[in-house]
Parts: sequence; C-alpha cells; structure tokens
Amino acid sequence: MSYAGSANAERASLRAAMSVFRQPSLGTSLWQVANTFVPLLAICAFMYWSVDALPYWVTALCAIPAAGLVVRVFIIQHDCGHGSFFPSRRANTALGRLCSMVTWTPYEAWRRQHAGHHAGWNDLDRRDIGVDIYSTCLTTDEYRALSPWRRRLFALSRHPVVAQLLLPPMVFLVLYRLPFDMPKSWRAERRAVQVTNIGLLALVIGLGSAFGYRTVALVHLPIMTLAAIIGVWLFSVQHRFPGARWERHATWSPVTASLEGSSMLQLPRPLQWFTGNIGFHHVHHLDPGIPNYRLEQCHRSHPACSRVTVLSLGSSLHAGNHVLWDEARGEMVRLPRTGHRSDIRVGTTGS
Repeated sequence: MSYAGSANAERASLRAAMSVFRQPSLGTSLWQVANTFVPLLAICAFMYWSVDALPYWVTALCAIPAAGLVVRVFIIQHDCGHGSFFPSRRANTALGRLCSMVTWTPYEAWRRQHAGHHAGWNDLDRRDIGVDIYSTCLTTDEYRALSPWRRRLFALSRHPVVAQLLLPPMVFLVLYRLPFDMPKSWRAERRAVQVTNIGLLALVIGLGSAFGYRTVALVHLPIMTLAAIIGVWLFSVQHRFPGARWERHATWSPVTASLEGSSMLQLPRPLQWFTGNIGFHHVHHLDPGIPNYRLEQCHRSHPACSRVTVLSLGSSLHAGNHVLWDEARGEMVRLPRTGHRSDIRVGTTGS
C-alpha cells in the first residue's frame, strides 16, 4: 500500500472509532444556545444601563465575560459551519447566520474559507489558501531568502503586540466587512459579506436610535476587541507552537497533522467552558463532525489522542512566537533576535 493509501486507511479507521461521538444531541445543543445567548444578552443589557448610571470602569469590566461569551458564540457558529451542531443543515445555517450578527463574521464566507484550512493545514505545499498569518509559517530557508525589508515586515507582522493585540480587532471589525481575499467566483460568499454588513448596519442604527451611538460604541467596541484578541490567540496557539509538525504534501497525513500539527490547550474549567472545548483541537481536526460538547469525551476515549502536544495556559502564552519551520531539524523555531539571515534560534516548549 502507498504512503497516501496507508494514511487514508489510518484516518478512516480512527474516524470510524470516533463516529459514536458525531451525532449531535438536540437537547444539548439547544441548552448550549440558551446558556450562551441568554447571559450575553443580560450582560449587554446591564452594560447599556450602566454607561450613564455607573462609572465606566464597571461597564468596561463587564466586557470581559461578555467577550468570553462572544467567543463561545463563535464556537457554536464554527460547529454550524461544519454541520455538527444540529442534525439539520438548514438549522445549522440559520443559527450560523444568527451567530454572525454577534461575532461580526459573515457565516457563508467564513465557512468556505475555514474549509480550505481543513483541507491542508500543516501541509508545506498547500499554504496559499487565503490570507492567514496565524496557522501558516515560513521555512527557515524561505525566511533567509527574503530581502532585509521583507524580513523586517514579516517580523513586524508576527510581533505579539501586532499579531495578537492590534490585528485581531482589525480583522473582525474591518476586514470581515470586505471580501478582501475571496475569488470573484465565490459569488454566494461575497454576497453573504454584504448581507451580513446590511444586518449589522441595521442593528447598529436600531440600537443607536434607541440608546445613542456613543453608548453603542462604549458597549460593543470593548466586547468585540477583547473577543477578537482571545479568539485569534486561541486559533494561533492551536496551530503554531513548539512541537508542531509540518510535512511536504507527499508525506502529509491528516492523522499526523491532527495529532502532531494541532495542540491540546489545557485550560481551567471556566475558560474551557467559555471557549467551547476548542482546546481539544486535535480531536476537532481528526473529525470536524464532532460537536464541541463531545470533544473532551472523545479525546479521553481514544489512546491515539495522547500523541498530541499539551499546552498549559502559561506555556501557550509563548507558543505563538514559533513562526518558522526548520526542515533540516524538523521543528518549529523562533524568529532570529537580530536581522542576520543566519541567526535562526531554535525554540523549545515553554521557552
């Protein structure tokens, strides 16, 4: 059997064993919708009231749990995009579109782009799917071949302040308002961007007319800014970390890419709840059809899942600094400290 045939057989065998976890539970899904949307609406209502009634720092503090709930809404939207949240495709689409009004992320457009990510993550020969600096990398040879100004630009875009604090809000608040990296042939997805924009505009006008546009900005901008930063950080450390493995297409395997190219982020229980169990990201890549509320159980049921790199909250804070793949060493490394092409420093877990 060829390498590709063996890899496909391994994945088929593992997914068959995991299939028991694929069936969504309508009751669990509806409860997750309720315990996410209801407290989010309640916190937002309190924030609207508190803007003029209390010191603003009270409103700002409330943005923290609200942002966590927006991240949880995004996980629900993510499951809908994979068709794993409800048994019905129509129900998934309807809820996914509703979620997009909360996450400011056009549902159909994001769903198709995300499908491209799942088609070849950690495949060195398939890194040209969309504009994404958070789950891709350069090889050390590619980095050395860049001109000095392009190396500086690359380093600037991956600096934690830029990549983890400044760019995420721009992505969700600005770039998702434009079909900036979609082919013209994606007519339905491009149309979905505009429909989402119209819906958001109507929502802002309605809220602004009722409560004042200043209040709308003071409530929603901190929520969306924090949610974007948290969400992008999650995505980044789940795909780019010490121990992550990349392969050329000829030897790329979805099982290896899942277990050795995706991390397991071990979070305290409250944070695991807010992030919808997405820390079990290796399981999600093994089978995107598993609902978020069954990822942990699936992980604990299959010995193969122990091959994954486990990141704690502490170690994950430095994981995203590993942005280059050293093909000779077969490991992720950090950017050089200086501007010299030869100064490639190997990173280690927790460094």
